[in-house]
Amino acid sequence: MPRILSTAAAGSLLPYGLGRSYGDSCLNDGRELIDCRRLNRILGFHESSGMVRCESGVSLSEIIDVFLPKGWFLPVTPGTRFVTVGGAIANDVHGKNHHRAGSFGAHVRQIALHRSHDGLVICNSEQNVDMLRATTGGLGLTGVIAWADIQLKRVAGPWIDAEVVQFQSLDSFLELSRESDGRFEYTVAWLDCFAGKNLRGIFFRGNHASERGMEVRRKRGQKLPFALPGWMLNRYTVKAFNSAYYKIHSAKKRESVVPYNSFFYPLDSVGQWNLLYGRNGFLQYQCVIPENNVEAVGELLERIAHSGMGSFLGVLKQFGSAPPAGMLSFARPGITIALDFAMRGERTLKLLQSLDEVVQQSGGALYPAKDARMSPALFEASFPRWRAFVPFIDPKMSSSFWRRITGAQ
Repeated sequence: MPRILSTAAAGSLLPYGLGRSYGDSCLNDGRELIDCRRLNRILGFHESSGMVRCESGVSLSEIIDVFLPKGWFLPVTPGTRFVTVGGAIANDVHGKNHHRAGSFGAHVRQIALHRSHDGLVICNSEQNVDMLRATTGGLGLTGVIAWADIQLKRVAGPWIDAEVVQFQSLDSFLELSRESDGRFEYTVAWLDCFAGKNLRGIFFRGNHASERGMEVRRKRGQKLPFALPGWMLNRYTVKAFNSAYYKIHSAKKRESVVPYNSFFYPLDSVGQWNLLYGRNGFLQYQCVIPENNVEAVGELLERIAHSGMGSFLGVLKQFGSAPPAGMLSFARPGITIALDFAMRGERTLKLLQSLDEVVQQSGGALYPAKDARMSPALFEASFPRWRAFVPFIDPKMSSSFWRRITGAQ
């Protein structure tokens, strides 16, 4: 079990899993982290219902490897399988099926939470309900999750019936989303950031295939051996990549059967893909814009196009109407955009500050799990009820993110 220090001990603690958050929500600068990777046991499984109990350090990848051959899959998955169950709960991650299934936290039936004052606390729909809601999306600040009960989803096998559709405007994207939500469990789009308000992109949608077919073997992909020179990623190369990507997918067969791993986790096949951005790395920017302010999406894309710092990993998704599972859950009704920007110092920061203005004016929000520079004012606007969460924070827990956006010590 992880060691929880007494209140008298110096400093503060933060649970740490596989470290896949893009910002400082999983960091505790100058203080201590609790390595939860050794909490890696699957403790039980109900064969008929698909309920699995596992420790918080078990990865989503391990759950897939064990249970997909048995006909069960994750109820919700983010864009990488290399995150822990504890991290998925702490960030209340979402996926391509939010319009059907909501966020990950909606499928967590029970947790056991280590707290420095209270020991092991059981949280479910009947006892400590508010603590469960605080821990879901609570960024690891309420304590250390010992284990969780998660409801898995029954599937026929490891294949996805997928479709690829091109679109040339925000209106056509919204129409595709509306038309697809009733027929497809999974929907998401890639967008060309350099197109500006003349939005174009590729819409991906799919369902679990009804036949088992042959087994899918997960292959080890290529691994980038070193960081690319910063000059290789510029407006011309990114623009060329976006144009090529659009043309290639536009020419592909519209319908196909694909392995689940290529559909859900395309980047997992490239080891150390972050080195594409050079030694200075990148900042990811993910926001959600309310449905009644969709014109703000066009304004965001126009500012990005004019900046010359477009992203080649632009993702567009319409969230469903599911209520947030946690007090600080990010996913909510609206359109979410996720973009990667190579870090170019003050120039990049100014662009993101400009995007912040649009998000805040629209009544939108930023995603803490992917943030490294959100202002306290924007956090307040994104999560206006965050003070109701504060009483649930374990007195021994803190993080770099929490101190940055609230001024906490």
